[in-house]
Amino acid sequence: MIGRALLASSFLLLDTPLLHAAERNDLPSCYEFAKLSEYRPASSGRELTIIVDQTVQLPKDLKDSTYSHALRYVKPGDSVRLYQFSAYLPGNYMKLMYTGQLEDKLDEKKRDDIGMNSLRQLDSCLTKQVDFFRKTLGQKLVESFAKPGEDIAKSEIFFSLKQIGEDIAPRPAREKVVLLVSDMLENSDFGSFYASNQIRAIDPAAELKKVEQKKLFADLGGAKVYVLGAGLVPGTAKNGYRSGNTVQKLESFWSGYLSQSNAQLVSFGAPSLTVDLQ
Repeated sequence: MIGRALLASSFLLLDTPLLHAAERNDLPSCYEFAKLSEYRPASSGRELTIIVDQTVQLPKDLKDSTYSHALRYVKPGDSVRLYQFSAYLPGNYMKLMYTGQLEDKLDEKKRDDIGMNSLRQLDSCLTKQVDFFRKTLGQKLVESFAKPGEDIAKSEIFFSLKQIGEDIAPRPAREKVVLLVSDMLENSDFGSFYASNQIRAIDPAAELKKVEQKKLFADLGGAKVYVLGAGLVPGTAKNGYRSGNTVQKLESFWSGYLSQSNAQLVSFGAPSLTVDLQ
């Protein structure tokens, strides 16, 4: 049975140069801990990428919903990556906040080849790995969300997605899902979806043409994209009302943008996401 001290010592591997010399993984390997690395199952081939827009003040229920959607989706063998982006101001920039590879259980056919002590260590560690994942992902999500009273007027969504795409597109996962937590309201030197301090009813085709001219489409590696928080109106907005027509045009634009960014918009939560990630 793994004692608390032994498990803690395993998680201290996060700080060793050896782990970071390879691909970053914020979840220590239980197969390495139990000295059973050669038995480690292959990954599931599924990867969830959570992208949080730090410029948006999310209400508590949407923060909780983000976490719940992620936990319902992720299974043993899956990879998870969490990015935070903001406007490019001092102290604000795109960050990879968390990356972890959950490990699957040992194949039943291989258990007969392994000693009972090693199996007990592995099984106990895998259970604790799930708990550790839930705790650390939750902590990093809290760090990623805008802090109360934090007011970042600009929002670089196009450029941030292009940057993040350069990271995730070449990754080997056969199934890529993106949970994009943002109001989806670009407000930068590239363009703005605001006018007179309120959301404007955009012309999707005209806005897509501008994005094309400025070479701001991304490559998201064929990902399925779910949006949570679309159209949230900031407290400083002159008029908090969003018409259905405005939201429809916003969704139409982002559907077109993602289509031209090697991705597919599956669901547009405006603001809540009412379907599970698939």
